[in-house]
Amino acid sequence: MSTTTLTGICDLDAHAQADLVHRGEVTPKELVEAAFQRIEQLNPVLNAVSHVATDHAFAAAEAMDRDAPMAGVPCLLKASMEYPGFPHVSGSRTRKDAIGQTKYPFAEKMEAAGLIPSGITTMPEFGLIGSGEALVYGPTHNPWNTAHGAGGSSSGAGVAVASGMVPFATGSDGGGSIRIPASHTGTVGFKPSRNWNLRSRGPGLMDDLLASDGLLARSMRDAVWAAQTLRTQPPEEVLIQKPLRIALNLTGIDGAPPEAQIADIITRTAQLCEDLGHHVQDVGPLMDMDAIGQAFDVLWSYGAGEAVDLCRAKLGATADTLLEPWSLGLAARRSDHTPDDLARALAMVGRIDQALDLFWNEYDVVLSPVTSNPPPPLRVLAPDRDFDALWRDHFRHVNYTQFQNMAGYPGISLPLFECAEGLPAGSMFWGPHGADDLLLALGCQLEMACPWSGRRPPMLVKPGP
Repeated sequence: MSTTTLTGICDLDAHAQADLVHRGEVTPKELVEAAFQRIEQLNPVLNAVSHVATDHAFAAAEAMDRDAPMAGVPCLLKASMEYPGFPHVSGSRTRKDAIGQTKYPFAEKMEAAGLIPSGITTMPEFGLIGSGEALVYGPTHNPWNTAHGAGGSSSGAGVAVASGMVPFATGSDGGGSIRIPASHTGTVGFKPSRNWNLRSRGPGLMDDLLASDGLLARSMRDAVWAAQTLRTQPPEEVLIQKPLRIALNLTGIDGAPPEAQIADIITRTAQLCEDLGHHVQDVGPLMDMDAIGQAFDVLWSYGAGEAVDLCRAKLGATADTLLEPWSLGLAARRSDHTPDDLARALAMVGRIDQALDLFWNEYDVVLSPVTSNPPPPLRVLAPDRDFDALWRDHFRHVNYTQFQNMAGYPGISLPLFECAEGLPAGSMFWGPHGADDLLLALGCQLEMACPWSGRRPPMLVKPGP
């Protein structure tokens, strides 16, 4: 195929790519070839893909059932998602030689639907920070402005989808790790309710409590398909037939508001919802947010500590020379917390539902920022900065998404508007457990009212004659 045709394929969403195969206009192999060409062109600049699985992808394309819903559509896997024969580095120098052995139901369902795993994206070490500057790879660059970061921890996934390398990339979200990179890269990032997505890893207390998995996408029809295909619960067709009661909340977990640019984007989103007939009301803090922040601090420190313990048990003293300062600093914080602190943190998980029980009688969904600031310049959230300064800057930036992970609620970041300098910043809608299909329906309505498909990173826009 011509270079022009291959480039055109990369600009399509997953549904449009699969439709080309269904109509016999292209082969699954040509879809994969287009993705690899785009990766070869852009990855030296963006550093979003850490491994390209050429042989695997072309073999899968040759054997593809062309009647599958997403026949031949290439996708990329997050570095923490185990897949047989693929690197399983999890963004850490301690795992540079690790190879996946197990295929979990999430990946099996992707393959059964016709998606072709074609490589591995970049991510921060063990997903412990909301940025993408792992020392094992080097920084992942934002395609809208390569001097800025792409968020995390599904950093490479957001960049790969935004830049058209693939229409789908897997992400996992334990504290905002799907929604933050989606916000920073102008893509759609949906985090389902706890226990709504198929299992993508083995059982684990912290993972099963906080984390959900999904596919980042560029269009709502792709995001809806992915969410409904890769879930344990049967999907519902939700039509928004009455005005939604939307609570506007600009207060972060630290009790502070976002930067003016972010507040303006959320205000514009609220006005768009009003224009569509929904009722929006500013409600302020929803509960004791300081207690939420303290509980997440404890759980996050324990999670980091367990990851560091595993590395030290396997590698001995060598582990501390390979682990990043941020991971070691988080693990050290665990010693500051008592077993009673952990018990209170776990109790907070149940208290959120109790505290908001009456709230959900009055409101259907909440509108809030994804982060407090636009995508920061590279190095602002680098894992080898001074730990105390990085802790301050990181949790000032990542200030809204942990709440939903604690509660097990669904949330979605939508690329409705941009900051003044053209960098994306998502608007987050979230709701009670089980509001997944309502959020997806609202996303479809907002995409129709304020389409974003025509907005593309500057590096993908051809100059005029």
